[in-house]
Amino acid sequence: MRKIYYLFILGFMGSMTMGFAQNYDAKKADKYFERLQYVKAADKYLDIVEDGDADAYVYGRLAKSYYNLYNTKEAERYYKLYLETAEDASADEYYNYAQMLKANKKYDLAQKAMQDFAQKFPRDGRARSFMANPNYMQDLLSKQPAYEMMALENLNSELSDFGAYEFNNQLYFVSSRNKSRKDYGWNKQPTLDVYVATKMAGEYTEASLIPGDVNSKYHEGTVSITPDGQTMYFTRNDYYDGDYEKDSTGINQLKVFKATLLEGEWADVQPLPFNNSNYSTGHTALSPDGRTLYFSSDMPGGEGQSDLYKVSINEDGTFGSPQNLGTAINTSGRESFPFVDENGILYFSSDGHLGVGGLDVFKYENGQVINIGKPINSEGDDFAFAYYPSKEYGFVSSNRGEVLENIANDNIYMFKDIIRDLELMVHVINMETGESITNAEVAVYNQAEEKLKSAGTNAKGNAKFVLSSQEDYTVQVNAGEYESNSAAVTSVEGPKKITIELTPIKPMIQEEEIVLNPIYFEFDKSAITKEGAYELDRLVAIMKKHDSLKIFVRAHTDKRGSEAYNLQLSQARAKSTVQYVIDQGIDASRIDGEGYGESQPKVECSPCTEEQYQENRRSEFKIVKE
Repeated sequence: MRKIYYLFILGFMGSMTMGFAQNYDAKKADKYFERLQYVKAADKYLDIVEDGDADAYVYGRLAKSYYNLYNTKEAERYYKLYLETAEDASADEYYNYAQMLKANKKYDLAQKAMQDFAQKFPRDGRARSFMANPNYMQDLLSKQPAYEMMALENLNSELSDFGAYEFNNQLYFVSSRNKSRKDYGWNKQPTLDVYVATKMAGEYTEASLIPGDVNSKYHEGTVSITPDGQTMYFTRNDYYDGDYEKDSTGINQLKVFKATLLEGEWADVQPLPFNNSNYSTGHTALSPDGRTLYFSSDMPGGEGQSDLYKVSINEDGTFGSPQNLGTAINTSGRESFPFVDENGILYFSSDGHLGVGGLDVFKYENGQVINIGKPINSEGDDFAFAYYPSKEYGFVSSNRGEVLENIANDNIYMFKDIIRDLELMVHVINMETGESITNAEVAVYNQAEEKLKSAGTNAKGNAKFVLSSQEDYTVQVNAGEYESNSAAVTSVEGPKKITIELTPIKPMIQEEEIVLNPIYFEFDKSAITKEGAYELDRLVAIMKKHDSLKIFVRAHTDKRGSEAYNLQLSQARAKSTVQYVIDQGIDASRIDGEGYGESQPKVECSPCTEEQYQENRRSEFKIVKE
């Protein structure tokens, strides 16, 4: 994949912080390097090494050339020599060295290289992610596979093939196989064209150039097609209407174009309005409704070498303003090749998030970026991921495998789901009598404490769920006149049955207040915790049983922070507590609250332990009327 590193990953050179070499041989090599002709550049820099005249500059340029060709063994070798001799190596150069060690499965050395990188560049977002989870590699390598993969042998050629995208029983992809095109200096392969193959008897055959005006004598990249099948978005070099544009440095950038299906051919090619000859845009994806276009760009103002953006497509065919997807997704590295599945889940490739090596495929779901693991991700570049959940299969491109003539070649792989379901039966009983409890609410949460599913127990006290066997869960049970209870469920394949016992609610209504286990809050926060929700559910059960009961919530903080701030925080805690109870069906006229800040500590202490601080940041429930 590195052979189209500039053109189709949008990851740009990064600074070599050394001055230009002065000797004649290095100047010749530099010309090839600056023209992105990495095969020739590597040969020339290697001649200097073999003559014994290499310095840090040459080692760095040679390392970067091999890195762009994804010759990981040679890239590792020369990054090591460069970092041993250079005085001012950049963050990217330290990071790339660690990436090459991972690609070569030298995990212990890669771990040390990442530690060196994080120590030298602690403010780099990639360094912060690593320090927050330094043992991530072990977790990734031990993760249970969710897919099985196979190379599309009847579709791949001996040259570069990638970017498979299925639409209406046809598979669109990008390939260098058109030998009538001129060779591209990066890898000495022909420039890329868009092809289409038809699915017959479960196989994709008869690949041919797509009809119409999409393909040119320059590079064309990955495609996406609107739901009505009438518009195709695709990537191309900055070439339109016979003009081949370059930026101020002499580099031809990428642009996004669209074509319209007219009488069976893709015609009327038009550039999109947010393109610019001074930076690249490319690698499009569409939302399921076709109203939002996602793409990658290195436009100014981004987080890293390339970022993901989205732009709205208006009813009249015009476009809104591109919006950066933000720091939850974009890093100081490269994010590219977005894809949005039919459920609206965003997938993309990145080398800035923690991965196995090179570019890895990630998904963004419920506010989290998740590495989807092996076998999709490998020690190579893994990209152009497209997944069709209703069909339980998809495609990914990768340069994993053998390096030929210093180049790691791209191939298309098909993958199929092997996720097996976890059939969970929850039996709810009375702890004191052993009797089954009907109409208990059973809720299943993931490890991020997000509710996934809920159901009521039947006449036998049972609730059934079908879950993914790839996660661990927490099951919470609530029932009127019983204390809430929960249990952890470890993911396993096949059926699983658990029994959860509920304790009948003891008399909790005292003369002036309702006594619950303390409703504690996290430091400096007002959100109801999962544990707090369990207790408030008990209060709700009592108020539903005693429909004349009115409650006043008194919220308190510890003494950390100013008095004014703590008063404001306690008022927010009182408000969130009251709102939680109202949200469970209690009339708003029956509950109110106020914050008292730090003025009424339960424990007088100075200094306080963390446990004492926690006791003081609490909510109490006073009876107003019964």
